[in-house]
Amino acid sequence: MAEITGFALLTFSAVFFVVDPFAVIPMFLAVTAGDAAEKKRKTAFRAAGACTITLLTFALAGSLIFKVFGVTLAAFRIAGGVLLFLMALDMLRAQRSRTRSSPEEEREGAMKEEVAIVPVGIPMLAGPGSIATVIVLMGQAGGSWVRSAIVLASIAATGAATYLLLRSAGVLERALKQTGLNILNRLMGLMLAAMAVQFIILGVKEAVPQVLGSTSVSR
Repeated sequence: MAEITGFALLTFSAVFFVVDPFAVIPMFLAVTAGDAAEKKRKTAFRAAGACTITLLTFALAGSLIFKVFGVTLAAFRIAGGVLLFLMALDMLRAQRSRTRSSPEEEREGAMKEEVAIVPVGIPMLAGPGSIATVIVLMGQAGGSWVRSAIVLASIAATGAATYLLLRSAGVLERALKQTGLNILNRLMGLMLAAMAVQFIILGVKEAVPQVLGSTSVSR
């Protein structure tokens, strides 16, 4: 039970920190400026829904992706860990990560009438880092239906929390101000950096025996 609880806490923390809805709040307020309260609420709901559906899809299809492209879980853990570490460094510097979205995508999104799906839902919330994270976590579940359910539930819980945060974006910005949001981002960036290093360590531990085994066979 303690092991399952630890896995659940790690999983939810990893998914929530990499989605990082706090970092999206300034952009969400910018692209919904002038909208009525009801429209902002609908935009928040659609953005959170798009993020949740995208991550659930990749979590469930992760094993198929590995088979189609011939990628091992160890290699994906290392690549995902590197990507998360780059995002964590940007979060520690209180900068918007270009692995999440580019300035060009944000400017294009600001000019769109409907911004919930793109760019807020994808790629600002469900970007490459969060997609890699849920695939790696499903791989760590090891086929256990309990652990797999925990990963899926963590994605759903993160989606619900994201909706509530975006819906309250104006209140949060006034309460925390930019300095407060930056502090939260730095704290989450520190945790994300530690998780990224853990992903890389696990990937290397798995990859080294595989490489050594394939080398001995070839000889």
